[in-house]
Amino acid sequence: MIRRFLRPLVVILVIAASAAALRASTARFWQVSTQADLLKGEVERLSIDYQGRLVLGPAARTVFDTTSPFIWCLAKGLDGSVYAGGGNDGIVWRIDREGKSSVAFDANELEVHALAVAADGAIFAATSPDGKVYRIDGKNPASGYFDPEDKYIWSLAFDGQGRLYVGTGDKGIIYRVTPDGKGEVFFRTQTTHATSLTFDSQGQLLVGTESPGRVLRITTAGKAFVLLDSPYREIRGLRVDQRGAVYAAAVNGKPAQDDRAAGPSAAEAPRNVAVPTVSTEITAITVIDMPPASGGSTQVPKAPAPVTAKGAVYRIDSGGGVDVIWEFRDDQPFDLAVDNDGSVLVATGNTGKLYRLAGDPWRAMLVTRLGGQQITSMLAVGSARYFSTSNPARVVRIDEGRAADGTYVSEVKDAATVASWGTLTWRAIEPPQSRVQMSTRSGNTSVPDDTWSDWAGPYQRAEGEPVKSPAARYFQWKAALSGAPADKTGPVLVSLSVAYLQRNLRPRVTAITVHPPGIVFQKPYPAGEPEIAGLGDVPSEARVPVYSLPLGGGASTSAAGPALGRRLYQKGLQALAWKAEDENDDRLEYDVLFRPADAAEWKVLRRNAVEQIVVWDTMSVADGTYVVKVAASDAANNPPGSALTGELESVAFEIDNSAPTIAVLPPVRDGSGTKVVFDVRDAASAIATVEYSIDTGRWQQVYPVDGAADSRSERYEIRVEGEAVGRVVIRAADTMNNFATARVEGSAKAR
Repeated sequence: MIRRFLRPLVVILVIAASAAALRASTARFWQVSTQADLLKGEVERLSIDYQGRLVLGPAARTVFDTTSPFIWCLAKGLDGSVYAGGGNDGIVWRIDREGKSSVAFDANELEVHALAVAADGAIFAATSPDGKVYRIDGKNPASGYFDPEDKYIWSLAFDGQGRLYVGTGDKGIIYRVTPDGKGEVFFRTQTTHATSLTFDSQGQLLVGTESPGRVLRITTAGKAFVLLDSPYREIRGLRVDQRGAVYAAAVNGKPAQDDRAAGPSAAEAPRNVAVPTVSTEITAITVIDMPPASGGSTQVPKAPAPVTAKGAVYRIDSGGGVDVIWEFRDDQPFDLAVDNDGSVLVATGNTGKLYRLAGDPWRAMLVTRLGGQQITSMLAVGSARYFSTSNPARVVRIDEGRAADGTYVSEVKDAATVASWGTLTWRAIEPPQSRVQMSTRSGNTSVPDDTWSDWAGPYQRAEGEPVKSPAARYFQWKAALSGAPADKTGPVLVSLSVAYLQRNLRPRVTAITVHPPGIVFQKPYPAGEPEIAGLGDVPSEARVPVYSLPLGGGASTSAAGPALGRRLYQKGLQALAWKAEDENDDRLEYDVLFRPADAAEWKVLRRNAVEQIVVWDTMSVADGTYVVKVAASDAANNPPGSALTGELESVAFEIDNSAPTIAVLPPVRDGSGTKVVFDVRDAASAIATVEYSIDTGRWQQVYPVDGAADSRSERYEIRVEGEAVGRVVIRAADTMNNFATARVEGSAKAR
């Protein structure tokens, strides 16, 4: 089984402050302007309304407190008293109208998971494990009423004829027990647990199940119909409104991470049943899907895989239409209540928050937080409403009216580095005798502890006041709202902002990509004639040769630099791209410098580049081995004296714009043909390919005499049938794509 919860809040944190009061880097603003943002903080006696504002919450007071960790269920006695069942002591408590408490029943079992009240006022309590149902009338000692073979009893409900329906686990059987205590199997759900029971407006039984999470409607004759086959693991908290619509809370529980303690130790639990652990927290139990019991209805197919949300609230209208009216990403719903105005209260955990859903479309507001980790059940008694919590176990009463004061503590803001905190401003509605006050604190641990600064404030000027908390990496703010009892509206906090300035951090150049010589890129979205990305303002007539060849689709640098367009080839150009980071998110400018590998002095290639790519026209330098350095500066966003620079050097690479030389030796007659021997040399690069053509025919590749073109000097031999002089042209290319040609001249000599 599972038990889970939700939590809400409302406030806005913007950060607006004068950059002059701060040092280095650009001022940032922390802004909390949505309900989702505010739910990350903590409320005490405050609500977050539908508009995402912080207001005074309802007046709540604890009427019962116990050392037991859990209270699972509540029931209303005919005399107006409230009964509470819990664990791990298996006790049912009675709380009278004056708030005095007493033990109504102490079971041998560990847990009391369900209570029901009969027409004569008797209280029926369901216990687990070794599930039993007891009758408590307040006059005689509690007596055993029904003892099935099932391990757990999760739910109880009386029909109009006084018959008690008992939902069990771990076989998902529902029993029907007559007033004289005789029970029989009413329905086998073919699920693991029957978690929730209630009756619809037609007197038909509604059942919520676990594994899979479904809602069934069962006629008095025992015919079932699936109203909801949810992707969630468990259904709990079934409720029916005045129009006959059914509301169900669904929970996305996971095996071995269930939240509802059930009783016996792991050693006592047989195979394939829930294994609970007794502790002072909601404990984990494992529920493994079992094959269906023999007899009963046919097996139902498994529900879809669980969704990522922790829980949801479903509405099933009288025509069978199903809508998800709310999903919970951070909390888990435990119980529901439908008010006369059609709004739905949702009790959640694991931060003990109470929500209200209303409107068209449905919206949620955070009503309050009740202190325990889980709000497990709700009960209306007249105009008051009672809530049970667990960890710690309490019964809390909420009456009409609102609290006199309350506080909100924001989430911890991580500035990523030590930061100076600027001006705090807020917007609020403050009727006469109402007040909104702000405080702040800071520290250098992610969780506030004794090393944090004390709360500074309260700040008095909503239009803006310098934050008094010291520079630190982490920051929190607190709002305190108070109002006079005669004021019907009370104070409202609409928004809040605070500016901060990070300590300036050095930018980092993390990678430099040296593209192959001649490979350049068009700018992604050229206007008019395509421009080469990173070339800067070098005039086109200065580029030699003017030769472009499309080489395929778009590309981007391996260093994750700028998005680049179509790839081109242009002789003599060298593209260099890089990736840089700045933890302050400052705007960076780049100086690109170069030097020969055997020199120490750096020369400027480009100043104040804003793109992360530069194209170098290498025809302007001598051939050789070079290294490039990229220096990233954050001076554009920092005052003089505070700017920082980060640098990175590239790998060494070759620049070679000179063609190889071809030296042809005098040809030699070879029988009916001619043998031509020639040497190919290159000053900077290895020889790549050598070809020859006879009488302007097709080019034929020739290989070095030693078999491999792997050096800057290679000898080649070819044999031409007949005379070679004037008929043979030789073409050679080095690895940098430089070409040279030569013609075989002179007369062939005899051997």
